[in-house]
Amino acid sequence: MPKRGKRYLEAAKSIERQYLYDADEALDLVTKGASAKFDETVEAHFKMGLDGRHADQQIRGAIVLPNGTGRSARVLVFAKGPKEAEAKEAGADYVGAEDMADRIQKESWFDFDAVVATPDMMSVVGRLGKILGPKGLMPNPKSGTVTMDIAKAIEEIKAGKVEYRLDKTNIVHSPIGKVSFGNEKLAENFNTLVEAIVKAKPSAAKGQYIRSCTVVSTMGPGVKVNPAKLSGN
Repeated sequence: MPKRGKRYLEAAKSIERQYLYDADEALDLVTKGASAKFDETVEAHFKMGLDGRHADQQIRGAIVLPNGTGRSARVLVFAKGPKEAEAKEAGADYVGAEDMADRIQKESWFDFDAVVATPDMMSVVGRLGKILGPKGLMPNPKSGTVTMDIAKAIEEIKAGKVEYRLDKTNIVHSPIGKVSFGNEKLAENFNTLVEAIVKAKPSAAKGQYIRSCTVVSTMGPGVKVNPAKLSGN
């Protein structure tokens, strides 16, 4: 067990570890318990009643949070010709093709938060699968990051688009904003995320879909949300 600081232990005192809170109560406890000197990120973690080893039980998608994420995402775009110019005009932080792929492979360069690619560039991006995949950065048509509409993709990411997907431990992780947002905006973002996850429920899912949910700030203790009260569960 890692050694916890005084602030963490103080915040943990107000949380009943085994109690399942309503989402609003949980977010209130998270924001009150955040005591770092920086604006902590708030995340939601969902343990799903799915088995990601089966293709028909995978979930993956992307949504624009109504209140954004509280940070400006750095976007890397793989494109050539007119689409390269479109990406630059739309505000992409980095644009390129083989040169960007080489930089990632040879220099372990990761100064970006999202990757967008035109379909014709996937032969180049494809060789980065083992590098970008584990970091959740691989472009994918389902999340709108493999597209010819580069400008729209960049705009959505900059506006607070987040991707959600089932990881190897059958958990979905996603940021839902910053502590400074306050409970109301965090709740709006949280509910939007839950609705998207519920909507993505595979027909092969059996039993309880969302088995557990925890909300947590960067430096604070986790607070458990009652999964039975999450819509569609």
